[in-house]
Amino acid sequence: MTHTPGKVVALDDVDPVKWMGEEGRFLLRSEDTGGLYSFFEVTTSPGGGPPLHIHEGEDEAFYVVQGEYAIVLGDETYQAPAGRLVYGPRGVPHKFRNVSDGPSKLLVIATPGGVEGFFEGLSDIMAKGLPPDPAEMIELATRHDVHGLEPVGPPPGVHR
Repeated sequence: MTHTPGKVVALDDVDPVKWMGEEGRFLLRSEDTGGLYSFFEVTTSPGGGPPLHIHEGEDEAFYVVQGEYAIVLGDETYQAPAGRLVYGPRGVPHKFRNVSDGPSKLLVIATPGGVEGFFEGLSDIMAKGLPPDPAEMIELATRHDVHGLEPVGPPPGVHR
């Protein structure tokens, strides 16, 4: 087990990373936890959320702190209002959609750590202001062992 020093983090001291209608703040990164996990907050605009995908290398736990999400795990869809936690094990297709009229927020733990690299890469691609290059998206996803199961593009109701 890798030992790391403790850390105190204030949400407002963490720069947001933006991608496809969402904004994330990585409160604990992989290097902070010796690679054990990443811990972050995600804010999703109304109607926003990722397309159906699989993480081959990470388990994720989604805890809703504001608003409400519809979270798909495998063949099931779960309504997740504030106070609900949904666990998504690696290898299980999943997606979530903000079904509230305003922004919704999740706290996410991904284990092992390192998923922040995928989201930072996605943010870099989206920051170009152009439709994403499919080859660039595939390369990023492959590098981070994420497999998309739906077309890439902005979620319904989200405009760039």
